[in-house]
Amino acid sequence: MEVQGSGFRRILLLALCISGIWSAYIYQGVLQETLSTKRFGPDEKRFEHLAFLNLAQSVVCLVWSYIMIKLWSNAGSGGAPWWTYWSAGITNTIGPAMGIEALKYISYPAQVLAKSSKMIPVMLMGTLVYGIRYTFPEYICSFLVAGGVSVFALLKTSSKTISKLAHPNAPLGYALCSLNLAFDGFTNATQDSIASRYPKTEAWDIMLGMNLWGTIYNLIYMFGLPQGIGFEAIQFCKLHPEAAWDILKYCLCGAVGQNFIFMTISNFGSLANTTITTTRKFVSIVVSSVMSGNPLSLKQWGCVSMVFGGLSYQIYLKWRKLQRVEKKKQKS
Repeated sequence: MEVQGSGFRRILLLALCISGIWSAYIYQGVLQETLSTKRFGPDEKRFEHLAFLNLAQSVVCLVWSYIMIKLWSNAGSGGAPWWTYWSAGITNTIGPAMGIEALKYISYPAQVLAKSSKMIPVMLMGTLVYGIRYTFPEYICSFLVAGGVSVFALLKTSSKTISKLAHPNAPLGYALCSLNLAFDGFTNATQDSIASRYPKTEAWDIMLGMNLWGTIYNLIYMFGLPQGIGFEAIQFCKLHPEAAWDILKYCLCGAVGQNFIFMTISNFGSLANTTITTTRKFVSIVVSSVMSGNPLSLKQWGCVSMVFGGLSYQIYLKWRKLQRVEKKKQKS
């Protein structure tokens, strides 16, 4: 949904997008951390079936995108057929599941920081596979991010934070985050390919197609396989309604957050969206540290600053590149 108008209206719209993305995803992070660490009910049981969150999220986002298409979409025929998303749906199902599963082994701030280093595998694959040469400032960005995440992983985590984890195991947790990033890279590349082959495809179409396949794959994994945990997760929610309510709020936050992301990209571009989501991750770590009882040492805060310093510098480089392109267009 693209909005045009005066400068004041665009400022108000940008403020709405920022507040929408921040509030939805920061609160979703709080809920995700709650579901992975809290003990529910008199029996004080943990919700061990974190992969179930992906199924619930897919179903809610599938319904949400369908409603949005009916309400707002102006596109006719020419969009990508629903079956084209089958391969991206596989990696989009496995990747986030690994990211959520990592919360059993590492803290939420550590998970957010690890998943913020998406640029590293992208640059590594670009150099090794496609022979892409990056500029010196881009290597500085990757060094800051990689260095910050690596040192953070090596520093000792507080005993209070470790005590809240279901199965503390830092190497396994970071390995799952790395696999999450690898699968996300394939998902993003496939989505870009679909968008280039079918230019009339709208964001809501992509959201519908991805979540349709995500729902199918998650249903098979949760209920179709012998080791499926779907029935156990549903039984847990029946016995602990508080957990079911947290899951519903978690899914609604994801759907609302995607709505504001699409609104930001369509009205202000991907660079503005990257800036908003990057700062949101930093705020999520602060909120987790203050509200959820995950204290960070001064050295760990230094690592966090290194990572987000590198990401901020990357955003600045993208902005400068965009400015040069705009000037060339004006001259020609």
